[in-house]
Amino acid sequence: MAKKLQSIRGIHDGLPSEVSKWRKIEDVARKVFATHAVSEVRLPILEPTELFVRSVGEETDIVSKEMYAFEDQGGDNICLRPEGTAGAVRAYLQAGLTRAGAQRWFYMGPMFRRERPQKGRLRQFQQIGVEYFAVNGPVADAEMLAMAQCFLDTLGIEKVRLEINSLGCAACRPAYRETLVAYLNARAESLCATCNDRIEKNPMRVLDCKNESCQAQLTDAPEMVAHVCGDCETHFSGLKSGLDALGVRYEVNPRIVRGLDYYNRTAFEFVTDQLGAQGTVLAGGRYDGLVESLGGPATTAVGFAAGMERLAMLMPDGDKQGVDVVVVALGDGALPYSLQVASQLRATGVAVVHAGGGAAKKQFKFADREGALFVAVVGDDEVQQGVVALKNLATGEQQVCAIEQVVSLLKG
Repeated sequence: MAKKLQSIRGIHDGLPSEVSKWRKIEDVARKVFATHAVSEVRLPILEPTELFVRSVGEETDIVSKEMYAFEDQGGDNICLRPEGTAGAVRAYLQAGLTRAGAQRWFYMGPMFRRERPQKGRLRQFQQIGVEYFAVNGPVADAEMLAMAQCFLDTLGIEKVRLEINSLGCAACRPAYRETLVAYLNARAESLCATCNDRIEKNPMRVLDCKNESCQAQLTDAPEMVAHVCGDCETHFSGLKSGLDALGVRYEVNPRIVRGLDYYNRTAFEFVTDQLGAQGTVLAGGRYDGLVESLGGPATTAVGFAAGMERLAMLMPDGDKQGVDVVVVALGDGALPYSLQVASQLRATGVAVVHAGGGAAKKQFKFADREGALFVAVVGDDEVQQGVVALKNLATGEQQVCAIEQVVSLLKG
């Protein structure tokens, strides 16, 4: 017996009920982002592996453990993109836009990470990302966060809070790193193996460990926000002032560190308690050094990303895409005209399914299974008069009317 074929673990099918929510998310994103002059870009799913090694960081979990990377038939080292920012930077540089002024982009599509699948965390996940290039100062950060808040509000997502932090910059982070590493080394025996591995590679990630025993050792750990330089402090103060002016509520969380190497200064997360351990709904920050590290000129940049699966889980259930009308043909002679009726109704935007002809009882049962609102019955009399008998399945009321009247009744 042939083995039953199933999707790859952690890679799910997008079935109609979920896709309808994804489409709403996409529609809301386009509308909200357009009010901030953010343009859509379409970026490739396959990228050079080296792009993420250089940008995300070779020692990060994403690059060292989670990327789907391979050598293709031509000997090139390529991968399925694990995140969107690095690819956006590559596109920005490749298109020669570094002298074109500010660029505000958003993108949508699948990302791939070989993580342990769990609720809200998949190996192929749908993501919406926003990237601003050549935008300066905390005002851009505050406006981006206000846009993100508007996006979530428009989706009807509630019980989400914004947490912000400052990760410092190249001027102040080295001294803080030394202080933090000394603190962590003094407690290394009480920390988990993952934390010990991160002490030298990425010590700030230790602060984000979810192990309760590790957190007990980190209660008085030094935090970056208390060690920032004057310029970073000014930027962070400007961000908070901007959020206050825009009416965006926030909390300062000194333990937000982000999992990627390229972030500096502003880091933020919109989080919820409704998804268990996977509480981050939308997150991002500033990455002023990334464009330069990938071969471009020094360029300020800030961005965020949100997983569509998690957004969909938090959205209220909306109206499902349903069937407005099922067209029933009584007799073979009515079949051609009934097909024309279905076609004319669809041309006006009505969701129509044709019952396929045959026995009347069978066709009406079909309409019930489809959950149709109305049945448009076409028999010999209707064919001769150029009308339909429209029956409301909820009330049982039936009336004879022309196609134009059917549309008015449905949309009225």
